[in-house]
Amino acid sequence: MKLAIKIDIDTLKGYLEGLPRLLEILREYDVKASIFFSMGPDNSGKALRRIFRKGFITKMFRTKAPSAYGLKTLFYGTLLPAPMITEADPDLIRRAVDEGHDCGIHSWDHVYWQDNLPRLSRETVRAELERAFAKFEDYAGFRPDSCAAPGWQVTSVSLSVQDELGLAYCSDVRGYSPFIPEMDGEIFRTPQIPSTLPTLDEVLGYVKAEDVSAYYAGLLHEGLNVHTIHTEMEGGMMSWTFREFLGKCRDMGVKFLMLKEAVNEARISGLPQCKIVMGEIKGRAGNVALQLREER
Repeated sequence: MKLAIKIDIDTLKGYLEGLPRLLEILREYDVKASIFFSMGPDNSGKALRRIFRKGFITKMFRTKAPSAYGLKTLFYGTLLPAPMITEADPDLIRRAVDEGHDCGIHSWDHVYWQDNLPRLSRETVRAELERAFAKFEDYAGFRPDSCAAPGWQVTSVSLSVQDELGLAYCSDVRGYSPFIPEMDGEIFRTPQIPSTLPTLDEVLGYVKAEDVSAYYAGLLHEGLNVHTIHTEMEGGMMSWTFREFLGKCRDMGVKFLMLKEAVNEARISGLPQCKIVMGEIKGRAGNVALQLREER
């Protein structure tokens, strides 16, 4: 069994508090992860506009969002100004790079991408990504070659722009194995490494917190598993569940690898071509990008 840990950073609190905590846990278990940074403003308060989406309020209660994200976070971009995330401490990016983690871009403005992507022009999509890549390069001294879409939101336009940027891989999709993406009748070049396991905020609706680590261990299968975690959850009040899970993985003899290593291994064996569609998954409000079990 192989496991890649994918870390998404959505908020200022997650960046300043959750990321350092996760880096310490990863160091404790000698695990390297793939970390994706939201580089620009924290507009988390604007996400409350999703209140009318089916399942959004339920998710907020079961994940104890005010405690996990902090009350200030829930008002950023509305009642409070939106603070810049990585600008608050660029050394954290450099620390993640120096400690050997695979680092890429999550977004410039996480909420803007997640809530508006289908309506964005090619020029706007490219500008959002270019702005994030440039800021990362300013801090780390090199241009990253991977990204992971906020909220697993994808369009044929965003996939096309990723191709133009010459990225090594992206992790924008929920699915089961690495693949070459097809969407809206168009085939793209940049490999997708999908998240294969449900996220913590999804499973807390039907798994007790004390059972989470055992639940995830039971989901692992032969081949590549990709587990997306969030600095606001596993790097915050639920960090103990992540530490427990890594301990179980160590006892099971699981091999850890980064997504950049996973894509290189997948290229050797050959990548299938699969369609991407938007659809619902258990425990998450709204649609996400899904890998279809259709190969050609």
